[in-house]
Amino acid sequence: MAQNQRPKSLLDSLGEEIIRILTPVSICMLLVVLLVSILNSSSSLSVTSSIATIAYSETGSDSSWDKFIGALLNSLVFVAVVTVATFILVLFFYLKCSKFLKIYMGFSSFVVLGFMGGEIALFLIEEFSVPVDCITFLVLLFNFAVIGVLAVFMSKMPIIVTQGYLVLIGMLVAYWFTLLPEWTTWVLLVAMALYDLAAVLLPVGPLRLLVELAMSRDEDIPALVYEARPVTHHDSASRPVQTRIWRERQNARLDSEDSSSLNSDLNSTVSIVQSSHNGARIARVEEGQVSQRDAELSAPLIDHRMDAQDGMSTESLMLEGMGLGSSGAIKLGLGDFIFYSVLVGRAAMYDFMTVYACYLAIVAGLGITLMLLALYQKALPALPVSIALGVLFYFLTRFLLEVFIVQCSLNLLMF
Repeated sequence: MAQNQRPKSLLDSLGEEIIRILTPVSICMLLVVLLVSILNSSSSLSVTSSIATIAYSETGSDSSWDKFIGALLNSLVFVAVVTVATFILVLFFYLKCSKFLKIYMGFSSFVVLGFMGGEIALFLIEEFSVPVDCITFLVLLFNFAVIGVLAVFMSKMPIIVTQGYLVLIGMLVAYWFTLLPEWTTWVLLVAMALYDLAAVLLPVGPLRLLVELAMSRDEDIPALVYEARPVTHHDSASRPVQTRIWRERQNARLDSEDSSSLNSDLNSTVSIVQSSHNGARIARVEEGQVSQRDAELSAPLIDHRMDAQDGMSTESLMLEGMGLGSSGAIKLGLGDFIFYSVLVGRAAMYDFMTVYACYLAIVAGLGITLMLLALYQKALPALPVSIALGVLFYFLTRFLLEVFIVQCSLNLLMF
């Protein structure tokens, strides 16, 4: 039996896709670092109280062991709440309460943009002494929040607007996470990476159940997910190229039958990076025999080439993967944006050298995850590799590299 020919290098086809995900992640991390650098010295800011500090409140007089145990308790409580919330999300999605979930997500986005964003805006206004009256500020803030909710959930605005608001939501939530106590922040990052690993890979993991349920129904998961723009590559080869399909929602397709003038079928490969607001995961889905009336836009993801005599059957393609519905573009949940940004934001509270090291580690981890995604073609979590490398590089830079560079500088040693 003829076998599929793998591309000579996955980087040839994944490079542009990685850049399109890496750019918004980098922007989100940069904005958080800027906010931390500007507002960290403000006397109006203090350690925030939230569900992440409900079990233990860190004080300067506590010993390191007490801080570690307290941070561990806080992280366990937070992960438990996230797990229960995700299972509730799965239950509502199983009961087909999609409208309720969309309303809830819209309300959550409004709270983040309106209240969290408004408070940060007040801090910035106070810091830079911006002259603005309260009525104008409230009107602008209300319009900003409402437009954000419409852009994220109505899908009627330009994709650049939706992407911009998603990055802003991730930035706002990440900044508030940086206000947690230091020990709690680091332990929480590790705990969320482990939770992400279990939630995606375990057979009873809530994120895995959610993805499989969405696949079986060919529906979108109602979550805050960043979707990268598809890219179009022109190939002059005579052999067909597997493409990923950007499809509209099933109900939208019923209204657009008149505009479907294409009459051929595509054998397509869909690569999806999907993550909910509570957790993160990367799913690689393959799909075959998709009619072009279901496709609004197509573009190659991994440039697999198939010979004309290739004998792989449609049934085999359908067994290897199922469509998630709305889009075949690479997707990354805001949970990844948030915790990546929390890591570099916490590093920015110490020194910019640690920021550079953590940023490079996160980028390397994201690239490794996408490479593993293309190689293994199965659902993978997005947090563990990047968070592990980021935390490791932070402590290595803080306790080893910085000491080395400082000593080199004091002794006028160039290297």
